[in-house]
Amino acid sequence: MTIHTLDTGLFKLDGGAMFGVVPRSMWQKLNPPDANNMCTWAMRCLLVEDQGRLTLIDNGIGNKQDEKFRGHFYLHGDDSLENSLRRLGYSRADITDVFLTHLHFDHCGGSVQRRADGQLEVAFPNASYWSNQAHWDWAVTPNPREKASFLRENILPIQESGQLRFVEPGASLANILPQFSDIIFADGHTEKMMVPLMQYKGRTLAFMADLLPSTGHIPLPYVMAYDMRPLQTMTEKEQVLRRAADENWVLLLEHDPSHEACTVQHTDKGVRLAETLRLADL
Repeated sequence: MTIHTLDTGLFKLDGGAMFGVVPRSMWQKLNPPDANNMCTWAMRCLLVEDQGRLTLIDNGIGNKQDEKFRGHFYLHGDDSLENSLRRLGYSRADITDVFLTHLHFDHCGGSVQRRADGQLEVAFPNASYWSNQAHWDWAVTPNPREKASFLRENILPIQESGQLRFVEPGASLANILPQFSDIIFADGHTEKMMVPLMQYKGRTLAFMADLLPSTGHIPLPYVMAYDMRPLQTMTEKEQVLRRAADENWVLLLEHDPSHEACTVQHTDKGVRLAETLRLADL
């Protein structure tokens, strides 16, 4: 197995929304905001080469949205999914599996692209797209609070293509997604978000998605205001972080603007950051 991180660009979100009830006087030390209270965040994905399959985990915001939409999120940086794949010698047609941790636009927007004639089509023509039934149902009939995050143009073309597949809690992964040793299902951020685990170079890797967006979110009260069930997020995050500290997991960070990955340790204040690292250094 070989795993690569893929940078798809940077965007900005309100710092207060990203850190919830934590006061700005505390969180601004972790990710300094601009004059509009906006902080820069990464949209970092994974590419997993294993057993003849090429699996993309999440795919960023994509490039089909109009300038008004893009202007809300201040997209910037030189990286894109296309360029990151090209640097590794791959194209979209090489991807065999697209694993979507959840269907918020900054995680799945690159799943679908707009053709020159304006029509939408899946961006990975030879791939199976993986979600789960409960989260899919949640996304296609969204609640008012999450409606702006679940964009129909990012989601429905996947189903219409016939390439949509589901993996369910408790299912054996051996015959469907053998590149993963397990999947943690979490319900705090959104219904049935998936956190995949992989065994890599003698370590357990966890792609944390929005259960742990950055190293700044390690303390339990640091929970995003975007989360549907923040108390449940705290419980789920505590369980994963304790296990990660016990077993020396490497936590891969999708949104941290500075750090690809980290490890955590037990302290007298609870689980805290141990070290930051790059996946390539393992």
